[in-house]
Order: sequence, then C-alpha cells, then structure tokens
Amino acid sequence: MDHQLFSNRITQLFKIKYPIIQAGMVWASGWKLASAVSNAGGLGLIGAGSMYPEILREHITKCKAATDKPFGVNLPLMYPDIEKHIQIIIEEKVPIIFTSAGNPKTYTSLLKQNGIIVVHVVSSSLFAQKAEAAGVAAVVAEGFEAGGHNGKEETTTLVLVPAVCNAVTIPVIAAGGIATGKQMLATMVLGADGVQIGSRFVCTPEASSHLSFKEAVVNAIEGDTMLSLKKIGAVRLLKNNFYAEVNNAELKGADEVTLKNILGRGKAKHGMFEGDLQNGELEIGQVSALINDIKPAAEIVDEIWKEFLSVNGEWSKMNM
Repeated sequence: MDHQLFSNRITQLFKIKYPIIQAGMVWASGWKLASAVSNAGGLGLIGAGSMYPEILREHITKCKAATDKPFGVNLPLMYPDIEKHIQIIIEEKVPIIFTSAGNPKTYTSLLKQNGIIVVHVVSSSLFAQKAEAAGVAAVVAEGFEAGGHNGKEETTTLVLVPAVCNAVTIPVIAAGGIATGKQMLATMVLGADGVQIGSRFVCTPEASSHLSFKEAVVNAIEGDTMLSLKKIGAVRLLKNNFYAEVNNAELKGADEVTLKNILGRGKAKHGMFEGDLQNGELEIGQVSALINDIKPAAEIVDEIWKEFLSVNGEWSKMNM
C-alpha cells in the first residue's frame, strides 16, 4: 500500500492524503498546528473553543496563508458566541467543520447550504444515529480515554467504535486513546474509516500550549488522568491541585453550583496556555502515558502512517 495510493471514504470526503485528523483542542490547536498537519497530509483543525470570534477569524486567515491543503474548525456548540463563530466560518468559506458538545441539528443545515462539510463528535451509537439523521457527513466516535470533554457513559473506544459503525452508514472516525499507527490500525479493523488524534499533537512545537504543560504530558504515566466534573460536563484531567479540589468536592457530594464555583473562569487557559501546572485545568487523554517526546507535527503524521502501513502489511501476511 503506497503512501500516495491510499484512498477511502475519509480521504475522499476531505480530499486529504491520509485519514488522520488532528483534534481541535482548546489552547493547543491554532493555525500553526492545523496548517502543519494539513501540509503533512492529514486534516488540521483549528480549535475555536478557546477563541473569541475575531481571534478565530485571524487564525483562519493565517491558516489559509500557511497551507493550500484542506483544513477545518472544531466548534463546541455550547460556546456562548456561537452565532458569531458560525457567521465567520461561513464568511471565510472554511471547507470543513467538526461540531461537538451540542445538538447537531441546530446548524448542520445552514452550514451545508454554504457548502461546508459537517462532522459531529459523539460518545454513543444513539447520538451517532441522531447526527446522521441531522445530515452530517461523518461522525467522530470518541471513547472515554480521550482528553477534554467526554461522554458520561465511560464507553471505551474499543467498544464504542464498532457499536457506532454498526449503527450508522456514514463514515466513522475513531478517537480517544490513539497516538500510534498500531492503535490507528486497531480502530480501522473495528470498522473506522479514519482517526482523530488529540493528545499526541499537543506535544509538538506548533501546538500553542505552554511548554510546561507539554512536558507534563510527556512525563505522565498510566493513572495520571481521570474523568471528572460529570455533573457539569465530564472532562478528563491530568491530576494536580485543581483536580484534587474537584475530586474532594465530588466525593463529598458537591452540587452543580459548588462545582461551577470551583471551575470558575479561565482555569483551562491558566493551566494549558499559561503553564500553571498545579492550579490550572489540564485536559489531556489517557494516551499521554505513551507519549515520550515533543516533535514536529509533520514527523508525527509520517511516523503514525508508516507504522500503520508496516503493521497492516505484517497483519495481512499473517492472515493470507
């Protein structure tokens, strides 16, 4: 299987070389990372969740200047300035949008009318069916290993991906706990058409995250992340003082108001962007335990793809 010849529903849909999508993560996925991944043959996404509308426009403009390849924007539908974000995305003719954390029915038709490919992130086969009914072109099946906002059900990627593949006819992109070519192949054997990778791309020079946060991810081992804040929106966090405060409150039965007060405002920026490793919110996936270095995004794409091809070739020979 040659680098140039691989083709499936995801590469065709997005007009990309490899079915590798870089997740649109808050405080990490700006235009530098998105353009680097797109230039390397994957699909780069700008993470709009941590951007004011005009900042998003600036990143889209800079991404267009940095790559002539397809790229997209990840848009959490719970964002307060969502209407302004949608308008900017349409005005700037962004070709691909990944929506998450909300009802895909709300904006899918409008975006499609403007020639935009819409993909929605789901944590269950039921939500995948609702997304398909809403008219999205593909879904991301994100297992609970993933960093950031997550499904309360705690369904793992190994269970979720085949369940979603059985439930819908549109392409399925696997996410959660994927950082290597071997893991990519495993999810595609289960039926996925591509993968979305977040945590691995945090540990790149192009990610806008603080170096201290990147180094903390590199140093993480199994058990260093936990799913928290289920009452107000489940999120996977790296353990630190902030996590301990949240966990202690949850163990004492804290209500939503108490948890929202602990969360406050700007904790994610404080931790991931400004580098306060103790008191900031540090969102990262379980796969951080397998990440051991910081390297350019293009090298990561190439490394994942070569391993995918190599292991796929070996696996195919064993089953001839």
